Amino acid sequence: MFKGEPVHPLPLTVDLDPEKVALGDKLFHDRMLSGDDTLNCAFCHDLARGGTDQARVAIGIRGQEGPINSPTVYNAMYNIAQFWDGRAKDLQEQAAGPVANHVEMGAEWDKVIKKLNNVEHYRDAFAKLYPEEGLTQSTVTHAIAVFEESLVTPNSRFDRYLRGEQDMLTEDEKDGYDLFKTHCASCHFGPVLGGLSYEKMGLKQDYFKLRGGEPTEVDNGRFNVTGQEKDRHFFKAPVLRNIELTYPYFHDGSVNDLAEAVRIMAKVQRGKNLTDNETAKIVAFLNTLTGEYQGKPLTQLTIEDIK
Repeated sequence: MFKGEPVHPLPLTVDLDPEKVALGDKLFHDRMLSGDDTLNCAFCHDLARGGTDQARVAIGIRGQEGPINSPTVYNAMYNIAQFWDGRAKDLQEQAAGPVANHVEMGAEWDKVIKKLNNVEHYRDAFAKLYPEEGLTQSTVTHAIAVFEESLVTPNSRFDRYLRGEQDMLTEDEKDGYDLFKTHCASCHFGPVLGGLSYEKMGLKQDYFKLRGGEPTEVDNGRFNVTGQEKDRHFFKAPVLRNIELTYPYFHDGSVNDLAEAVRIMAKVQRGKNLTDNETAKIVAFLNTLTGEYQGKPLTQLTIEDIK
C-alpha cells in the first residue's frame, strides 16, 4: 500500500565485509589521523549524538572553528555526493578531506600513514584485507568508507509503519506526514528523505536576508565547486533521518529548534506561513524518523555503546 510513497524504509541489514567494517571503525575512532593525535573522525561525527557534533560549526585542531555545520555521518551512503556543496563524489573521497584540512584534523597523509605503519595490528590488518596495496591513503580511506556504509539506521517507527504496523504512528504524526508530502517531499525524498538533489537555499524568499548578517563564502554553496552562477546558494538537501538529534540545523547551524527550522523552510522554500498546529504535526512526523544503530534506538545510544 506504500509503494508509491516518496519515502521508503531503510534495509534492516547491509551486506558488507565485516572485517573491513571493523577496521574502518577502528580508524574512524583513532586520533592518530589528526596532526597532533587529539582528534578523530568521531569528534565531529559522534555516533552517540546523531552522527554529528551538535555544534553550530565544526571545531577542529587546536580549537579552530570551521566555516560550516557538520552533517550527520549516519546514512551518508545514500547521498548523491558528500559535503554540503557536493565536492566529494563518494565517501572515500570525503574521508580524505578532513584529515588534511589545516582547520579540521590538521594532518599530512604521508605522516599519518607512517604512524599507522608503526602499529602492528594495522600492518597485519591491511596486509590481510588489502594484499595488493597494503596500508596506503587509498586503503585507509576505503576502509573508513566501508565502515561509514554500515552506518544505516533502520527500524524507525516510520519504517515500521511503512512495513505495515499501522499503530506505530499517532493521528497527528500521520497528519504530519501528509503535510510533509505537501510541503517538503519535493526536496526531501528517497530512503533518507534528502541527499539526492541540490536545492537553492531561499527559493521563494531571501534566506540570508531573513537570517541577517552578510553572506559568507560558504553561503555560496555549490557555486564554490562549479563556479557557475546558477549554482550560487545551492546545497545538497540534508537527510532528515534522525533529525531530532542532528541539531543545529542548516548549513550554517543557525537554528537549534526543529519547529523553527520547519517554519523557516516553509517560508523561504515554499513561501508559506505554517500555523503552529501544522508545524507541530510536521515535527511530530519528523520525530518518527529516528532509527536504530546496532539494534539500539539512537536516542538511547551512549558513548559506551560505541566503544
